Amino acid sequence: MSSGCCDVADPEVTDDPRLFGVRGLVAAWSTSAAAFAGFSLLLPVVPWAIAEEGGSDTVAGSVTAVFMFTTVLTQIAMPRLLRRFGHRATLVAGCLFLGPPSLLFLVSMEPAAALGISAIRGIGFGMITVASAALVGELAPARLLGRATGMLGIAIASSQMIGLPTGLAIAERFSTTPVFVLGAILSSAGLIAAARLPRLETRTGPPPARMPFVLLLLPTVSVGAGAIAYGGLTSLLAIAVADLPVAAALAVLSGSTLIGRFGAGAIADRLGAGRMLPVGLGLAALAMVPFALVADGRAGAVVLIGAAVCFGLGFGVVQNEALLIAFRRAGSEHIGSASAAWNIGFDAGTGAGSFALGAIAASAGYPTAFTVAAVLVPVLPLLARLAGPSERPGVAQSAERPGAD
Repeated sequence: MSSGCCDVADPEVTDDPRLFGVRGLVAAWSTSAAAFAGFSLLLPVVPWAIAEEGGSDTVAGSVTAVFMFTTVLTQIAMPRLLRRFGHRATLVAGCLFLGPPSLLFLVSMEPAAALGISAIRGIGFGMITVASAALVGELAPARLLGRATGMLGIAIASSQMIGLPTGLAIAERFSTTPVFVLGAILSSAGLIAAARLPRLETRTGPPPARMPFVLLLLPTVSVGAGAIAYGGLTSLLAIAVADLPVAAALAVLSGSTLIGRFGAGAIADRLGAGRMLPVGLGLAALAMVPFALVADGRAGAVVLIGAAVCFGLGFGVVQNEALLIAFRRAGSEHIGSASAAWNIGFDAGTGAGSFALGAIAASAGYPTAFTVAAVLVPVLPLLARLAGPSERPGVAQSAERPGAD
């Protein structure tokens, strides 16, 4: 697959029929895994460290908010940056912005310093999230794209499954110093993988015509709707049901997401992208009902774990299907825009879910918040589907694969 928006892949890069034989894919997955490992280690530790040093809850929460704010701003600018500098340069820059600044936390954890460092790291994270997904879309041939994006999801989620609990455990057992050092090393290790990416031919012609965003509305809103529920669960579940095995449930949720994402990719490679999206949305929405029952005290640990499995499978399907639909609708000349839209939907949805569902929980209770999420997950994508065209003219030919959404 080639792109007129950034780099054009040499045909030799994509002519191996095996997934792991496609030049550059393993390096792309490894870059993302390393970056997300460093990100995940620090995600719960920085707010915790601020609170431990006497900072307010507002400041502790603000560091993550600032990080995500600069992440989304960077993601908005990424299509233009990819066109100008290409994937390798933006991935290298992203690793440098995300990794080494983590060491500055060793110098100061004062609120102003912590917020500034988080803002810088958010820029790097925004670069990596968009460039890595766009690169997979560039390198993978159409017949393998579903599994290639599924493997990207596995690389990212595996790093998060390990990094999130490990960082906090190290900080609580020893200190924050090894966490900040390890986070810097892991994120910077992505530079090694980035150096192994194949050279792509940069297209020097005029930029492609602007693509109407409405074409990406459905995949962006779909992943955003799932992320709203996900953000609410990761932020509120431990508070709502403190006496149940929430940590185990979240781990199961993450593992199920891996299965759902890769499984959806394998199905998409056989049947076409988009066919499993309603199934994924339905599973994710359905799972929020038992979460509400658990939060209301009418169900216990078994239902909690079952809901986590159901939501993880559904959200994994939604993630992969939404990305594939975005790639198909954007066409080869706008892969960077498709990746940016997907990542913005995911990150903005996660932040909005944490905030909005938290506000609902504060006023009406956790069962109500989870019930609202159950409604939003299918309704928002339906409204997006009704608001825009189903496909871009001629997209079936440019995508080189069957399927409909």
